[in-house]
Amino acid sequence: MVLMCGPAGSGKSTVARRLEADGYARVSFDEHAWGLGFTSHPLAPAQSARVDAEVRAAVLGLVRSGRDVVVDSSFWSRAARDAYRALLAPEGVLPVTLYVRTPPAVLLERVAARGNTGPHDVALTPGVVEGFVAGFEVPTPDEGPLRVVAGE
Repeated sequence: MVLMCGPAGSGKSTVARRLEADGYARVSFDEHAWGLGFTSHPLAPAQSARVDAEVRAAVLGLVRSGRDVVVDSSFWSRAARDAYRALLAPEGVLPVTLYVRTPPAVLLERVAARGNTGPHDVALTPGVVEGFVAGFEVPTPDEGPLRVVAGE
C-alpha cells in the first residue's frame, strides 16, 4: 500500500503509473473528481468529501481483495495521511508514504503548462499552487514508512 504525497505538479501521477505498470492497482483522487464532473480545483468541501468517500471505498475493496494499491492524491497534510493509516490499520496494512519532492519553481512551471483537458491536467492559477505549496506538510519518518523520490 502506497500513499503518493506531494503538491500539484510534483510528478505523483507519473510515479503512481509506474507502480501501476508493476502490478499495483492505482486509485486516483483527481480521476474520481473528474469523473464526477468536478473539473475545477480546489474542490468545494462537499465535492471533496464525496470524492474522498469514493476513493476510500475503492481502496478498501482492493485491499480486501488482496491487491497492492497506490493512492494517487496529494496527501498534503499529516492528518490526511494519518486518516488513511487509521482506515487501513484494521485491515492489517501499514502504508508507505511516497513523497515526491519537487522544487516550487518546477511545480509552477508544470502547472502553468496545463490545459484543463483531463484529470491530470487540471489548470490551477499560480496563486492556488503557491497556496498548496505554503500549506503542504512535508511527511517525516516519525509518521511511519517513508520513501522520498525526486520529482522529474
